[in-house]
Amino acid sequence: MNYSIRTRLHLGASIVMLTFFCLAGLAVQNVYSEHLRQSHYARLQSTVYMLIAITELGTQGQLQLPAGIGEPQLAVPSSGLYAQIDNPERQERWQSPSSIQIGEFPAPALSTGQWQQQEITHHGQQYLSTAYQVRWVIGMEGAGQKAQTLRFIVLEDTQRFSAQLGRFQTALWGWLGAAALCLLLAQALLLRWGLLPLQKLERELAAIEQGEQTQVAGSYPREIAPLAARLNRLVEQEHARQQRYREALGDLAHSLKTPLAILRADVSDEELRSHVKEQVSRMDHIVQHQLSRAALRGEATLAAPLALKPVAERLIATMQKVHAARQLQFTLICADELQWPLDEGDAFEIIGNVLDNAGKWARSEVQLQLSASRSELKISVADDGAGFVDTTAPLQRGIRLDERVAGHGIGLSVVADIVQAYQGRIELGRSALGGASVTLLLPDPR
Repeated sequence: MNYSIRTRLHLGASIVMLTFFCLAGLAVQNVYSEHLRQSHYARLQSTVYMLIAITELGTQGQLQLPAGIGEPQLAVPSSGLYAQIDNPERQERWQSPSSIQIGEFPAPALSTGQWQQQEITHHGQQYLSTAYQVRWVIGMEGAGQKAQTLRFIVLEDTQRFSAQLGRFQTALWGWLGAAALCLLLAQALLLRWGLLPLQKLERELAAIEQGEQTQVAGSYPREIAPLAARLNRLVEQEHARQQRYREALGDLAHSLKTPLAILRADVSDEELRSHVKEQVSRMDHIVQHQLSRAALRGEATLAAPLALKPVAERLIATMQKVHAARQLQFTLICADELQWPLDEGDAFEIIGNVLDNAGKWARSEVQLQLSASRSELKISVADDGAGFVDTTAPLQRGIRLDERVAGHGIGLSVVADIVQAYQGRIELGRSALGGASVTLLLPDPR
């Protein structure tokens, strides 16, 4: 997709930033979760040490624990902290008062002096488990001394662990989300500020296109300043070329006006006068063609939009005079507000040539229609004549599409050159009036 520079920068930076926040958040969450888990295991380990400290064995090796336990949670049923001491040799088991409702703990496989810390499931409930096994010596040193194995198991309900972890996750992602939102807003403002020179340059170019100013006048950062300077040189060269053309056109018109007027006026013989006037008109037509070819500029990217209806009305008025003897009817279909960035000389040239060509072939009617979409100007000329013999034939200079009507074969070729310079195209076909149809399609150069 053809995204704007601002969209590309904003989208790319946002993806990178959000990815960073997500990865950082997951990393912090995992580190905290592991730290929290280890702290809970450390607490359970401390409880095991406390149980070892208060545990005694009788002379027969039976368990003896005091009525009061140092950890209050072990004395409260279903408190979330539970303890069990196993004496396998005497098949004896002690459980803290808090363990009454959860039953016997699962026996872990341990070696003497080995710690086991893991998360287990007991009766459908998750627990953090810490277990330790010791060899307990009974009696005095000597022949009466013996040892037996004791296993200490402490469980903690994971609800407290999950609640602590949940509160941390809520706080962590809340703060990260707020920070990401603030950074996204700051990024949008920074991008807007950073791209302001480009927006300013765009507005200045639009003003040049509308004819409101003649050059880029703003002050720009060093990355854009060379572009603005080159655009100014381009505009200056364009204006200078247009001025040279206007001056050359005026000089040529002034030079030819007097000799042509004398030729028209000084001939007295009517038949000779008619022939001379015909040849003078042909000379004038050829001069206009050559001037038009010299003025061919192509796309009018930096030109102000041209109102096309007045141009079309003037051309139709001219064609009605040229073909007055045949009483042709010229019809114009064009919106009053239609404008297009097209050089006025080019507009007269392409529309006038196509209209003149249609007038030569038409029996009684010629129709000119101009319309525009968002991206293309459409100029269509239709007549009720015989139509083209071959609508696929190329438009070449000096070669006419049909030899049955007099002409020089340069009219449509000049039109084709101008349309090609505007990156447009010409479509030939049959019209709804029964004759030929010539359609010129010019894309928007902006």
